[in-house]
Amino acid sequence: QVQLVESGGGLVQAGGSLRLSCAASGLTFSTYGLGWFRQAPGKERDFVASINWSGQTTYYADSVKGRFTISRANAKNTVYLQMNSLKSEDTAVYYCALNKEGISRYARNYDYWGQGTQVTVSS
Repeated sequence: QVQLVESGGGLVQAGGSLRLSCAASGLTFSTYGLGWFRQAPGKERDFVASINWSGQTTYYADSVKGRFTISRANAKNTVYLQMNSLKSEDTAVYYCALNKEGISRYARNYDYWGQGTQVTVSS
């Protein structure tokens, strides 16, 4: 059974940083693409960042480029999202997801999802 478990969310002041983690189990982690998405209240789930199996290719949403960094540690079956210079508009539930076909910006391409972790940025 595939499981993705996010952690690291919380309350932070604008301009601060958080590091999200997502631990996977039940699969051969190193062969899959991974992504982070977020959903604010009343809004659709939006793409944030994605990374290919090796970590050599990454995609970012324009809204987070230069502030967020996605990375992975295949030996630990974990993907990370380092979030710096946080803004109030980054407030959302953040989800990690796994894509059997590789790297993608589109939620429809992802096969497994975590339960989400809340990030709240106070201004």
